[in-house]
Amino acid sequence: MRLGVTLPQTSHRYDLAKDVTAFARAAEEIGFDSLWAYERILAPVDSSGEHGLYGIPDVPWPDAYAHTTDALVTLTLAAAVTDRVELGTGVLIPGLHLPMRLARSIAALDAASGGRVIAGLGSGWSIDEFAATAPRPIAERGAALDEFLDIAGEVWGPDPVSYTTERYQLVPSAVNPKPARRVPVFLAAGNRRSWSRLARRADGWLPFSDSPEQVSKRLDALRAEAVEAGRDPSEIGCIFQVTPRGLAEVPSAGREPYTGSLRQVVEDVAALGEAGVDHAYVTLASLAGSLSELVDLSGEWYAEAKAAGLTDSPETAKE
Repeated sequence: MRLGVTLPQTSHRYDLAKDVTAFARAAEEIGFDSLWAYERILAPVDSSGEHGLYGIPDVPWPDAYAHTTDALVTLTLAAAVTDRVELGTGVLIPGLHLPMRLARSIAALDAASGGRVIAGLGSGWSIDEFAATAPRPIAERGAALDEFLDIAGEVWGPDPVSYTTERYQLVPSAVNPKPARRVPVFLAAGNRRSWSRLARRADGWLPFSDSPEQVSKRLDALRAEAVEAGRDPSEIGCIFQVTPRGLAEVPSAGREPYTGSLRQVVEDVAALGEAGVDHAYVTLASLAGSLSELVDLSGEWYAEAKAAGLTDSPETAKE
C-alpha cells in the first residue's frame, strides 16, 4: 500500500512561510509516497440552518476551516522542495472555479513537478462557498463537475484545443503547459449520480469515513458498474483519507474505525488494504501543535505502518 500525509495548511497553527516546505522535505525523507492538501475558502460565522457543516443544520465548522491556505499554492510549495512524492488534492471543488483556469493550473503544477499530481475532486456542499465565488449555483454542482472533466480532458490533451459547452467556447488554440503525465482523477462520491460518474469517468474513489467493510462492498459495486460502462474494473482504484480521532489507546471491544492509538488506526488501514484500498493518506496536522510535533507524529505513524508490513522503503518503492 502507498502511504501519504496531509500538509500543514492552517495559519492559526503553523507558520506557512516555512512550515509547508520544511514538512514536505521531512515527509519525503520519512518515506511517505504522497502529500495532500484540501480546499476550503471560507468559514461562515453563522452555522445555523443550511449554513452548517456539510449542510447539516446548526453544526459548526472546524476552526481550521477559517484559516486554510489555498490547496494548489500549498502543493506548489511542496513540489518545489521534493523530488519523489506525489501531490494530491483531497479535495478540490471544480464548481468553485472557472473550469479552464483550474485545468490549466493543475496542468502547470503537474508539469512543474515532473508528473506527480493526483487530482482529487468533489462536487462540494457549502452554499456559502458557492454563493461567494462559483460560476454556477450549488444546485448545478454536479453539472459543473462534469463540465470541468470535459474541459480538462481537452486542455490536458494535445494542441490545438477546442470545445463548446453550455457556457464556454474555445476556438482551436494552443493551451500550455501540458501535464507531464496523464493526470489521475479520483472523485469523492456520495449519491447515485456521483457513483455513476465515478464508474464511467474517474480513475478511482476518494472515501474518508467508511469502514473497511463498507469500502469493500462499495468498491465491488463500483467495479461492477465500471464493467457495465465498458471499462476494465481494475482501472478503478481507491485512495482513502484516514482521519484519526485522537491518539489515546482505547479498548478493542466495540472500537469504532480510526479511533485509538496510532497502532490501532494502522490496524484499520491494514483492513482497508484487505478491502481493496491501494493508497491511504493520514491527516495529522490537526493533532499536532507545531511543526516539530507534526514531523515526530508523522514519523511515528510511518514507523507503525512499516512495522505492520504496509509499505516498503522509498528506495524499494522506486525500483
